Amino acid sequence: MDFAQADAVNRAIRLIGMKHRGRAGAALAALGLHPGQEVFLLELDAHGARTQTQLAAGLGCEPPSVTLMAQKLEAAGLVVRRGAPSDGRLTVVELTEEGRALVVRLKEIWRRLAETTVAGLEFTSLERLREVLDDLAHSLHGAKQ
Repeated sequence: MDFAQADAVNRAIRLIGMKHRGRAGAALAALGLHPGQEVFLLELDAHGARTQTQLAAGLGCEPPSVTLMAQKLEAAGLVVRRGAPSDGRLTVVELTEEGRALVVRLKEIWRRLAETTVAGLEFTSLERLREVLDDLAHSLHGAKQ
């Protein structure tokens, strides 16, 4: 890959990330959420109560980040944290009723964000886009050398 190609790839990925994060941030603000908190809540919705260690693995982030996010979401009444019955050293995080109700609204906002993001595609099908994005994500995570 020459510099011009590398520059085009890097600029496109940077622009996509910035634009999507900005749109997501504005959409999430309507729910009182900040970017990153939505995936935390969606992870709990998809998998049920999880330890903070399991959440960190599922979210692909460090445990201290999960702890901080859990504290903020607990203060907002969206999750509850408690010691694991099998091991008191572990902290289990679970959605509250308020959190479950918010997830319903969150999913609708998340769906609309995706729809508006791809609405202007002219040459790429949604299925092909998902394949390329999955391939890129795996490449970035070191799955391919």
